Amino acid sequence: MKITKVFMLMVLVLLAIVVLSGCSEQDIVTETDAARSGGEETKEEESGGGKNHFEKDDEQILNIMEMGALTLLDSVLAQDVGTFNVLNNVNEGLFRLDEDNQAIPALAVEEPEISEDGLTYTFTLRDANWSDGTPITSADFVYSWQRAIDPATESPYGPYMMTGTIANAEAIAAGEMEPTELGVEAPDDSTLIVTLERQIPYFISLMSFGTFYPQNEAFVTAAEDAYATNADQVLYNGPFKLTNWDGSDGSSWTMEKNEEYWDAETVVLETINVDVVTDPQTAVDLYTSGEKDITFLAGEFANQYSDDPEVMEGQSPNVFYFKFNQLREDERTALANEDIRRALAQAYDKEDIVEKVLADGSMPANYLVPSEFAFNENDEDFRSINGDMLEFNTEAAAELWSQGLEEEGLDELTLELLGEDHNVAIELNEELKVQLEENLEGLTIDLKTVPFEELLALEEAQDYDLLHTGWGPDYLDPMTFLDLFVTDSPLNSMSYSNEGFDALIESAKGELARDPVARWEAMAEAERILLEEDVAIAPIFQMGTMSLKKPYVKNIVKHPFGSDYSFKWTYISGKE
Repeated sequence: MKITKVFMLMVLVLLAIVVLSGCSEQDIVTETDAARSGGEETKEEESGGGKNHFEKDDEQILNIMEMGALTLLDSVLAQDVGTFNVLNNVNEGLFRLDEDNQAIPALAVEEPEISEDGLTYTFTLRDANWSDGTPITSADFVYSWQRAIDPATESPYGPYMMTGTIANAEAIAAGEMEPTELGVEAPDDSTLIVTLERQIPYFISLMSFGTFYPQNEAFVTAAEDAYATNADQVLYNGPFKLTNWDGSDGSSWTMEKNEEYWDAETVVLETINVDVVTDPQTAVDLYTSGEKDITFLAGEFANQYSDDPEVMEGQSPNVFYFKFNQLREDERTALANEDIRRALAQAYDKEDIVEKVLADGSMPANYLVPSEFAFNENDEDFRSINGDMLEFNTEAAAELWSQGLEEEGLDELTLELLGEDHNVAIELNEELKVQLEENLEGLTIDLKTVPFEELLALEEAQDYDLLHTGWGPDYLDPMTFLDLFVTDSPLNSMSYSNEGFDALIESAKGELARDPVARWEAMAEAERILLEEDVAIAPIFQMGTMSLKKPYVKNIVKHPFGSDYSFKWTYISGKE
């Protein structure tokens, strides 16, 4: 987004599901999560693998719901998880996440050749076509990546994903070099050479992310401003292609099997019908009537259907938190006071919130980097280093609050809490308001709810006091959460700055790249500074997912980073 998946996820839409994370947000549970009635399906049943040795219905149609409209499908401009979810199913890059969430060659025919210094990657492309039959070439990647880093494009993710990663990206984003000087070249149609700024331990997982997808220059330039605004103004190279989407309101669309896809024999589904449904009651009604095959659950519906044999539960690596804006309209705010921030961070009962409001398996979060997400070579969870921070403590919060107000010369304080106008988000923020005002004497919380796009604009302009937002990982590494908050990050947007934090992030990205133990420790210390020492943000919860899914829908693959899910391996069996 920037604004990145932070903004995608930042919308509590993520709570509900597919639109995201993303950085937002609806989530579909993978078939590898056990249904309560039947347990896990076997891998043999799940995996198509191109051979499709399993029983399937003659009619392969999936009917699903999204929480957010689809308004643009330009991979260079994408910034919300809903758009990235669609892109992941209609396009792909050099690599793709497979059924086990491993990054495997997609448009790359094999693993790249890597130079001895770890800075040059040479990819060989497979023979593959765009949906109009045009061959996909290495020049398509060069064009797309240069377009993403070009300041004139105003890509929200290009500078964020490429700066410090691809050679010359930082200087290009700053307008000091030309986009053609980006460290990517195409010596021939099937060879792509990428030069890195420094060693990137997670570089291959980045290659599955939507910002790094190719684009056909002739098609994009011919479409001009209409590019990616409706189904006919996009070329597809993934398992499906988009139809019945005019881009005007984005309230419904269809994905149909792409016969030009290089791995089309693996794809079983013929049609995926998508409708935007924002009301939880309507969503449940459409599911129970048989009109839709999957629906999200939260709050009262999560409690109501918790014992249903068709319920599916899972844990997501998406973490939600408060951002404290320390500078608004170029003036220092009361949130620049550490005692006030710390008091706010400890004044709400996270356990009560996840049980009372969400009830979908979400967990209290006393951290930024999620649990069960990143592991070292000894299979140790990153969370084991810092453990819990900023835990709920009303007595400590009240004392710190009193101190902070006195330091600021205040008897009371009114703060605006900015959130998205989705019903789950509204209910959650109302509960946070009640708890904060009850536990901190003299505090008034004014709730401001706005549509998603307006929320993104207000965040970028730093026109808020408190922002309830969230982040979902873009790649498999703690850094995807931590580098959001360096001083010059376009995603910081709250005037937080700590030289020690910045130095740790820089070393973890640079000199410690070949020392995984020291790198791990540096990132853990950075997280500790961000939360425990500076209280730059205040964690709330790590997202859980609860959905109802018809038993005949098989093998929807849920991803822990990048996009939320893939339908490449999904099929219908037993509905007839």
